[in-house]
Amino acid sequence: MRIQPRQQILDVLRAVAKYSRCPDGWVWDGRDGRNSISDAEQLLCLLYPAAEVTYIRLDSPDDTSDDVLAALTPMGDSIQIPALIIDVISDYMASYTDDEGTPIFSGESYFAPIDSDDKLTDEQRRLDVVDSFATSISLALSTLGFLKIFNRSVRRQEMKGKIVRLEAATSTRLTAAMVGLLRSFSVNVFEASAPEGRSLVRTLNQSHLPDRVVLENLRQRLQPVRASIRDATLGLSQDIVAALDNENMLFECGWSWGVVREAPLVETDEPIGKQLTGVALGAPYLYFTEVALDAIANLFSERSRVLGLLNPEQQRLAQALQLRWDLTLSYWFNLATFGSGRWPVEDIPWRAIDDEESEYFSLVVTGFVLQELLTHGGTDNDLARTVDVLAELANRGRVNRRFTRDDPAIGLHMPGVRLDLSGPEVYGPPACWVVSDYTPLLLKRSLRAAGLARSIVARDRLLTVADEALDHMWDRRLTTGAAAGLWDDPSSLTHGTPSGELRPSWYATERMIECLVTAVNTIERPPVRSTQLIELTTDLLSEADHLFSQYQMGVSFVGGSALDATMLRIDSKLQRARQLLYDKPGTANALLMDALRELDELAVAREDVARSV
Repeated sequence: MRIQPRQQILDVLRAVAKYSRCPDGWVWDGRDGRNSISDAEQLLCLLYPAAEVTYIRLDSPDDTSDDVLAALTPMGDSIQIPALIIDVISDYMASYTDDEGTPIFSGESYFAPIDSDDKLTDEQRRLDVVDSFATSISLALSTLGFLKIFNRSVRRQEMKGKIVRLEAATSTRLTAAMVGLLRSFSVNVFEASAPEGRSLVRTLNQSHLPDRVVLENLRQRLQPVRASIRDATLGLSQDIVAALDNENMLFECGWSWGVVREAPLVETDEPIGKQLTGVALGAPYLYFTEVALDAIANLFSERSRVLGLLNPEQQRLAQALQLRWDLTLSYWFNLATFGSGRWPVEDIPWRAIDDEESEYFSLVVTGFVLQELLTHGGTDNDLARTVDVLAELANRGRVNRRFTRDDPAIGLHMPGVRLDLSGPEVYGPPACWVVSDYTPLLLKRSLRAAGLARSIVARDRLLTVADEALDHMWDRRLTTGAAAGLWDDPSSLTHGTPSGELRPSWYATERMIECLVTAVNTIERPPVRSTQLIELTTDLLSEADHLFSQYQMGVSFVGGSALDATMLRIDSKLQRARQLLYDKPGTANALLMDALRELDELAVAREDVARSV
């Protein structure tokens, strides 16, 4: 595995600190200008690895590693760095809270007009977006964990006051973001005879069955999801719930790009301010669904539970979001693996019900399948089929191939996949959202699956895809200017003229940090155990034990002799091999081979002595 996450994370931290810290303060300037998402992504480049990786801790000054301090030298020493982080996060919270105390989740410069000649209005740029809700959840959890631990080592009352104020602001933003995600969850109900229904049937019908058979099978598979959605009323329109009572209607669920139009208010006793009226289309977008699911998973992670980061009201909201998390994964898993032959997700590219299709959509849906397989279990064959899809998507995205002239795959990376948004046009011209995280998403999904794979073959293939994706992204780092070492310059992949863009894309850089943290988690997991190797090692252990007992029977020992020391060493290796047999059979095998070699040397020496007598 060529991924070396500790050193690579430190390289990125060094570049972040060098760019962000200047004598006059903190530099927020990113490629897309300031907004609630980009600024949060910049902060997460520091906070996320510090929260998730033990040896990159910043919340305990006495435990901060020397190499981490060296990388963050522009930010100060082990005491100054946490203080600076608190000041910068406090600045962020103040910047994205309005005068009435309502947290701001607008997309601002991340929104773009569909027609380059148009200019979006201020009302459009101020619209709340799921990306901001999701990023704020990740930032808030990282911040609350950081403050909880750092507060234990603080003595000055002034600093304790800052921590209390920041905790309150962060908790408010976390609650508001959770409410925003609840109101952005959407269920799109449509008739089987409608264009959406016919498109869905075409996507699912890989075995060329009659449409009525496909529809009947689909209704049966989705019945548990349908029933559970009817019970998940928090943040859902009652009209949607009523529409699901008609078993003949089809549906899809997930997250829209923002708060759905006519989404009801979510009752909460937390001081989150005004809940804005939504304008987003009440239908899921695959990209925003993937972003929301990743953020929600952080709410019920082990770290969140152990540190007690959620208050009782947030736990209530988290339970509602977890239900939607489960339902959404189940829904898309059932669609992606529908039928008894070829899976629809294996028919690349994935086609949405509006007949839009893209390899990027296939990558997102494949991620849903992997998450469901790894969460609720699946066969090795299911995982192998999913790995095949990831490998094919790497090929199609030219992640492991060179680009050809006018290659259509270039568009997946530069400028990215354009998602036309339905809803912002009520305030101005048609708007869109551009996503360019094809390779980071492929890298992250491959690493996460590799960390949980039970098959050695599948794990090796996933790590190969991950290595190729990392090479692809490492070549896209900026090489000149203050942002050298950060991302993103995809023009280098086509051997074209460098973009000349000196400012970093925090969108791309934060996603690469997530990938490297995922790589740490993958490496830290126990190695995959081979049944065949365990069986072989068990046989070796049996033989070694037997030979050792035989040799003990045939010799007399003299305390402190060389022979006595050798026998003790062999016995120690046998005991250690027995302990490692099931967790590290390869290591146990090596110990046993060494012990058998020493036993054979003793046996040969004894035979030589017998012949010379």
